[in-house]
Amino acid sequence: MGFWKTFFGGEANPDEEKKSADERNFDLLKYDGVKAMRMGQFDYAVKCFTKALLTKDDPEVHDYLSRAYLQTGRLDDSLSELHKLMAHDPDNVNVVLQAASVAFVKEDYDTMSQLCQQAIGMDGTNALAHLFYAKAAVGQGDLVQGIARMTKSIALDESMGDVRLLRAQTLMKMGDLEAAADDVEWLCAHTEDNEDVLLLQARLEAARGNSELAIGIYGHVVDVNPFCADAFRERGKLRLEQGDKQGAEEDMKMVLELNPQEMADVSGEYSAEGIEQKVKQQYSNLNPFGI
Repeated sequence: MGFWKTFFGGEANPDEEKKSADERNFDLLKYDGVKAMRMGQFDYAVKCFTKALLTKDDPEVHDYLSRAYLQTGRLDDSLSELHKLMAHDPDNVNVVLQAASVAFVKEDYDTMSQLCQQAIGMDGTNALAHLFYAKAAVGQGDLVQGIARMTKSIALDESMGDVRLLRAQTLMKMGDLEAAADDVEWLCAHTEDNEDVLLLQARLEAARGNSELAIGIYGHVVDVNPFCADAFRERGKLRLEQGDKQGAEEDMKMVLELNPQEMADVSGEYSAEGIEQKVKQQYSNLNPFGI
């Protein structure tokens, strides 16, 4: 009789009604959370996703919640959600790499290294996994291992310019200017007016002792980005070394205009004495790559 009563409009099944209501609430919370993320309201998104997971353990919501936590700076919580997601989908290398990227933001290079090794064990041909492993190695101070992993990443995907940029920067830190030059040459040939590449090229030429060439390249950096304080600062150092005191002071004045807080320890706001003092102070120990 129960079936026929329900079929003809009799009493509904309370368990079925509750299940249906829970599903509607879950969908609403999930939708509201995604909408909040798109609007930049990440704290509210966290609340929506957290409540949704109380109703149903859903992998996609764990992913959304991890991203929302990341945006609010709750890195441990973000990583925790990704570990839950890895338990749901243990064969998904992209989730492991997503966790590695959060560990990188945390500057937890040991955890990042472990995750990268896990990812490489899952897919040894994944160029991004080797790049992340390289970043972890560099963060741990193991530059040689970092170079090896970058080289492997490039071998797997030659088009990854960001890997070549990182490798060139790392090689310069190690003092291997000629090896770095090969990557810089490739980057210059495959990019146009890229601020990071131009800045690296200028630093390479400065380290080689080609000051005039470096000064010209720093000028190109400034053309591309008039707000690049590093370019003004480093060009000013070269100008000072060449005896161009006026040019060095002009560059440092631009640095101070872009970063007014640097004037705090200089007496006389933008005075000739203050600028000169700051020039000497800033340029005396400036060495972008420690070489």
